[in-house]
Amino acid sequence: MSAFVDAVGRALERLVAPGSGRSNGVVAVSGGPDSVALLRSLHAIAPQELVVAHFNHQLRGTEGDEDLRFVRELAKSLKLQFRDGTADVREIARATGENLEDAARRLRYRWLCETAGDVGATWVATGHTADDQAETILHRLVRGTGLHGLRGMPPRRELSAGVAVVRPLLQRSRSQVLAYLDEIGQPFRTDSTNVDTRLTRNRIRHELLPLLKTFNPEVVAALSRLAKHAEEADTEIKFAAYRVLRKAERPRAGHLVILDAETLWPPNEFIVAPGADPDKVVSSYLACEVLRRVWEREGWPLGEMTAAHWDQVVGLCLGVETAVDFPGGVVGRRVGPVVQLGPRT
Repeated sequence: MSAFVDAVGRALERLVAPGSGRSNGVVAVSGGPDSVALLRSLHAIAPQELVVAHFNHQLRGTEGDEDLRFVRELAKSLKLQFRDGTADVREIARATGENLEDAARRLRYRWLCETAGDVGATWVATGHTADDQAETILHRLVRGTGLHGLRGMPPRRELSAGVAVVRPLLQRSRSQVLAYLDEIGQPFRTDSTNVDTRLTRNRIRHELLPLLKTFNPEVVAALSRLAKHAEEADTEIKFAAYRVLRKAERPRAGHLVILDAETLWPPNEFIVAPGADPDKVVSSYLACEVLRRVWEREGWPLGEMTAAHWDQVVGLCLGVETAVDFPGGVVGRRVGPVVQLGPRT
């Protein structure tokens, strides 16, 4: 067994839930080098019951059709089940007003989750590599992100009850992927749109990352470490936020969430005076995270909240705001010592 296959196998063992076994998984295969290397390496790990899944976004015409044929033949050569799905992503994005990339991702993962359910699989493996992780972090930095965004892509994420997406290649570089495919003589497809530098992510891949490597040849590994540290820190902050929320939340008033403003009151600067009780110190950042947990729990439109909106929520806690309207019809009011949050009635 090659070192690459061995590393992928160890990663899968860590990512698949204990007791579920490594078998009965869906492998998302586009036909590109990363997903093909993922499939071949997982297939080399015995015993393995895999289903090959290919989704056609209908964005690349005959090239997309050729990808479908390639993946179908690869699955057949490996004697594996094959499933394919398709959607007119461009038309759906136009109808919903979504960004094309966001619509493609949403539709693809929804179909992969449905496929896993159909075949009784507990996990879906995707071929994201360390290079993809680095590109994701840089993309988010360019657009503007906080600690949460610096986590990049998680190695494992729940898609639905009983089905998780796992990324066994997230610690493998693209150069390692290509070396493995060369070693086993496995061809792959090349997506012509990946060289279109009109797209921000492609500019990051072909222009920004190569430039950063002239400063630090190991920048991909450095960004991967950053993602891991950010994920650990973000997890700690989430636990702290839940603890503060338990202290701050008061009994609901009908549909309204009631929070004690004094518990959430952050200092102007996060400077702890000597002798201060650390359990009573809440930074502006932590206060925001507490409120994010409320939005998440209540099912309010979290994705539409901007940095300015979060500043306004904190302003309610500080008493500098008395009434604010938020996206999705959510209203915030400062009433005496409490903050009231809930849908507009």
